[in-house]
Amino acid sequence: MLVLALSVNAAAAQSRPSTVSRLCAASRQDVLSRGAIVLGTGGQTYDRFVRDRSFCQFDEFIDPAWVPSRDTPACFVGYRCKVGPFWDD
Repeated sequence: MLVLALSVNAAAAQSRPSTVSRLCAASRQDVLSRGAIVLGTGGQTYDRFVRDRSFCQFDEFIDPAWVPSRDTPACFVGYRCKVGPFWDD
């Protein structure tokens, strides 16, 4: 019984909101209000989205992020932190 309770708690701790089952505005509001959040983007895929560069490491830049949502195929939710220069050489 204890093993079952632990496995249920572990699964609950790993759950994340899925953008594909939510309205675009709800996912966008989560990013704005929390500053940084991990969102599921369909199936087993997920990513970390941020409100602005202050939620990235010092050597990262922000890249606009669009995800699928329940009401639109390309919902702007915020940004992803990326490593390296923000321009191509």
